[in-house]
Amino acid sequence: MISSNEGSHPPARAHSEIGRNSDEQAAQRAAKTFVSSLHAAIRAIRLYPAENSAVQKTIYDLSAATRAVFEADSECTLRRVGDSVFVNDSRLRLTFDNYAAVTHVNSVLNAGEVGGIRVAEGADSRSWIVLLRLVSATSNVPQGNRRELLIEQLATSQINSFELLTSNDELEDTHADVDQRERSRRTYFRSLDATRDVMAAARLGKSPGLKRVKRAVQGIVDAILTDASSMLGLTALREFDDYTFVHSVNVCILSVALGRRIGLGRTQLLDLGLAALLHDIGKSRIPIETLNKSGSIDETDRALLRSHAWQGVLALFALPMGQTKPWRGMSAAFEHHMRIDGSGYPQLRAPRDLSIFSKIIAVADGYDAATTTRVYQSSPWSPADVLRGMRDNARLGLDPVIVKALINLTGIYPFGTLVVLDSFELALVMSASPDPQMLSRPVVRILSDAQGNLVDDPRPVDISALDHSGRFIRTIIRTENPDRYGIRIGDYFV
Repeated sequence: MISSNEGSHPPARAHSEIGRNSDEQAAQRAAKTFVSSLHAAIRAIRLYPAENSAVQKTIYDLSAATRAVFEADSECTLRRVGDSVFVNDSRLRLTFDNYAAVTHVNSVLNAGEVGGIRVAEGADSRSWIVLLRLVSATSNVPQGNRRELLIEQLATSQINSFELLTSNDELEDTHADVDQRERSRRTYFRSLDATRDVMAAARLGKSPGLKRVKRAVQGIVDAILTDASSMLGLTALREFDDYTFVHSVNVCILSVALGRRIGLGRTQLLDLGLAALLHDIGKSRIPIETLNKSGSIDETDRALLRSHAWQGVLALFALPMGQTKPWRGMSAAFEHHMRIDGSGYPQLRAPRDLSIFSKIIAVADGYDAATTTRVYQSSPWSPADVLRGMRDNARLGLDPVIVKALINLTGIYPFGTLVVLDSFELALVMSASPDPQMLSRPVVRILSDAQGNLVDDPRPVDISALDHSGRFIRTIIRTENPDRYGIRIGDYFV
């Protein structure tokens, strides 16, 4: 049975910022600010002369961010390794607000054939401006000698605050086998970018191609087939401002994982993933002010919002795909808010048998929507409560077989659920137990001990483990609201 939030209170000394004060997290914050400031400075220098106030402001911020990195690590070295960016030895974790900065800085360094930049302490504003202007202007230089030319230009300008690094073979070898979680992060954010682009193009009345979207779906399918838990954990990343795009990617991941659970093959999973990623494309035809309206909505707005189902069919039909149209995607876009008992919307005059894709997407869509903060839902349900409602409330009109598959996929306590253990430790559910018979005993990360002291390096713990007497070492006694402790669930999955 799924535990409720009732019962004794959590550890009294549990800190309001669980896990945020470790040295690694401090280095991450400094690295994130540094790369974001570098990104802003590069953009400003490309647009304005050095004397412009916008350039001066970004260079000032960049100098301050550089000093913060030195204070945290006593050095400041930026390296690129594949699609990743490292500041000193800290790989910058991709998040919604730094994704553009990381990818752009990486591409600028790559275009300049620069493997990294080692910054000397005390680099002044003029040095930064000269460096960034030179690095940003290498496209007209023949490939193969861009880095050498940059070094010569810096020497001519009497700039000695930077060392331009080559691709570090040793570092490449060390990190060549990037862990599955990192690969899943890249796939997730690329999918988010692709979804944002196709929705934006559709909103502007353009005809976006689907090559990027299809590649994104292929990445998601490959990740689910390789290590589903890493990809599923990322659905805990729920950003309010980007709800439509994040929701579409989350529904795609959940749908593909559910499709795999019920035995669909790879080709079917690719079709399912494409249909799921574009199931809400009809919202591109709904006015922004209606989509973002908070509070109660009137019948006119409700009818307009509900029209996204049939609008999605038209949007998908307009996509330039030659003779091959995404017919299953159209069906899913039209049906994903219908219910198996014939209720829901759009309302039809005759009974209709929903496709298996639509049933899967409806469950994934309902689960992600109910657990996410939105403009008209400031207090989302906990994942465990949502599962219980989907299982027990037949009026939701969801296919019970698909709901059962979701529970088997996530466990009774889904990823992203904050729980209190009988040891009075506070823990975060990271994945379902590898043992299908242990749905109530997921893999968790211990965030605080019984006295409420923070755990600096929370590591995965399988609570299905037994002690020498054959008893479970830890057991979940209830779920908790992460907002009560100032915990951002997404921080533990990026």
